[in-house]
Amino acid sequence: MVEKYKFISNSLSMIVNRLAQSITTFVLIAAIARNLGAEAIGQYLLAYSYYFIFVGIASQGLKILFTRELAREPQKTSVYLMSGTWLQLIFSLVSYGGLVIVVFLLPYSSKTSTLCYIMGLTIIPFALSNVTEAIFQAKEKMHLIAIATVPVYVLRLIIMIWAMQLKYGIEYLGVILFFSETLILVIEWILIRKLVKIQWQIDKYFVWNTIKTVRTFFAIEAIAVVSNRIEILILSLLGNEFLVGLFGAIIQLLQPFSIIANSITIAMFPRLSKLVDQGRQKQQQMTESFIEVLLTMGLPLFLGLLFFGKDLLTFIYGSSFAQGSLALSISAISLLLLPFTRTLCSLLVANHFEIVNLREVVITTVLGSLGGVALVSQHQLIGAAIMALLMTLLAFSQYVYFTYTLLFPLNLWRIIRRPIIISALMVLVFLTLKKITLDFLFTLIIATSFYILLVIFLTIHTLGGIHVVKEKIGKIGMKF
Repeated sequence: MVEKYKFISNSLSMIVNRLAQSITTFVLIAAIARNLGAEAIGQYLLAYSYYFIFVGIASQGLKILFTRELAREPQKTSVYLMSGTWLQLIFSLVSYGGLVIVVFLLPYSSKTSTLCYIMGLTIIPFALSNVTEAIFQAKEKMHLIAIATVPVYVLRLIIMIWAMQLKYGIEYLGVILFFSETLILVIEWILIRKLVKIQWQIDKYFVWNTIKTVRTFFAIEAIAVVSNRIEILILSLLGNEFLVGLFGAIIQLLQPFSIIANSITIAMFPRLSKLVDQGRQKQQQMTESFIEVLLTMGLPLFLGLLFFGKDLLTFIYGSSFAQGSLALSISAISLLLLPFTRTLCSLLVANHFEIVNLREVVITTVLGSLGGVALVSQHQLIGAAIMALLMTLLAFSQYVYFTYTLLFPLNLWRIIRRPIIISALMVLVFLTLKKITLDFLFTLIIATSFYILLVIFLTIHTLGGIHVVKEKIGKIGMKF
């Protein structure tokens, strides 16, 4: 029971952290759209994409490895903290150098290139904070991550909007991003000093051994981060920064679900790693439950975007963004597949099948990039949306196949039954709202409220009824 409460606490902490990041980014993009226009969004998102790619290459592989190993060997935490931080610093400096070289060689405007150089500096503090966050995750103290990050995200958003209102240029947003991530790093080190006894020495054997072990993870994450941003990179080279801005705005509408999915799978990963030694039946039950939870969110959201996607684009960004409605509908299909890919990816890594993940990202990125060049050059924005969907479909098919062949089959009916029930009822709500002429904000509030009520009702029914739920809540209250 304690483990269950700890998991819920960690999941909520990660969701709060990711949601705060998502909401502030969402508001920031909307503010840039209304203050500086779509081209400025394109410049910001392009610079952020290069930052995202190179920080992912520098840090994500180490973070996954550290989380997995520390979940099993917590007594080595101090070694991972000091030696891992030193190793991460070296990788982040090399990665920033790579970013500068790549951007310099590509045909971007001087303003866009300068923004990339400034924002790229954020690689260093963000990568270093990944080491402390890996320790927090391994020790299942993810609330400390939320404590360190959420207030800074809110403060950063306020300062950025204030800077735009004072007519500062887009490059100043990159400066603010760098200093905010540095502040997060300082706060996390203050918190971790209370959790870990620091030994101020570098373990050379650990460093070399980690470099050898992490190679597969580096390859996976390097290709994965490029894969995540390849549409924007291709659009920037074959299209223009205005199209990057439109596509980026579409991606931002899907980002909240993606962040919730990532938060749940990150919180799930340490427990999933521990279940490896307890048999595949428990792993299967946990895996299916999380796919079901994510699909319960993803399927209704997909249907909602089909009904109201154009209205949502206009409401948030302005009428000039309505032309992206078809691309949004195409991209939204990925919401049906992401619950499987995110969960099964973590499952395979927990079972030491990371080579499968490497194979997947290589195949998906290569085929997706080749197809993307043809699609974007011919169809521009629509081509980028189709490319993103095809890459998600490629990843989905590979993860499902290798889960079936290497681990266990999934009980699909158990996974999709409740999401289908909720989605069918939500379609009735959407059809009714379509016939009623309401302000879009009220439409959004009504649809969200009905969804929450349906989820609560179905959850109570699944648990055995209102009386059973009251009894369980009473037992929990007695324990506290």
